[in-house]
Amino acid sequence: MDTSARELAARPSPGRLALGGVLFVVGQLVPLSVPFVARTNLPGAWKGILSGLLLISPELFLLAAVAVLGKPGFDYLTGAIKRAFGRFFERHGPPERVSRGRYRVGLAMFLLPLLFGWVAPYAGHHFPAYEEHRLLYAIPGDVLLVLSLFVLGGEFWDKLRSLFVHGARAEFPGPSRSN
Repeated sequence: MDTSARELAARPSPGRLALGGVLFVVGQLVPLSVPFVARTNLPGAWKGILSGLLLISPELFLLAAVAVLGKPGFDYLTGAIKRAFGRFFERHGPPERVSRGRYRVGLAMFLLPLLFGWVAPYAGHHFPAYEEHRLLYAIPGDVLLVLSLFVLGGEFWDKLRSLFVHGARAEFPGPSRSN
């Protein structure tokens, strides 16, 4: 059986696919409702129990999606999601290699929020209204950090990933004659 025939055989009916997809997506989004539970007038014990249930719900919804779709159907759904994200990042993701200037700008964008986050607790009183509006300082820093990963390019993602791979080794280029 070739790949397309296997994919058609594994594809669940449209109704099951829709129900399984909704369970999968809703399950991933349910933990976002925890702050709303925290703001209710429920007793503290109930808030804790309900928040705990909401935080483990992605796994429960995932099990429900597998039960509805079956293993081949769930593999089909997750494969379709991965293919869609793959096409998106092929078009809009970071290039594999970037110029030296772009790399330096991206590195500055990457390091500035980290340095500010390290210095701010000690020297925050020197920044205007930092104590009252910490979030207004934190959000642009987080956005800048995420954007820097796209400016730095695909090779930097590999360098970052190698931090979490035990057997990864650094490989330095030879001396450059252009400098």
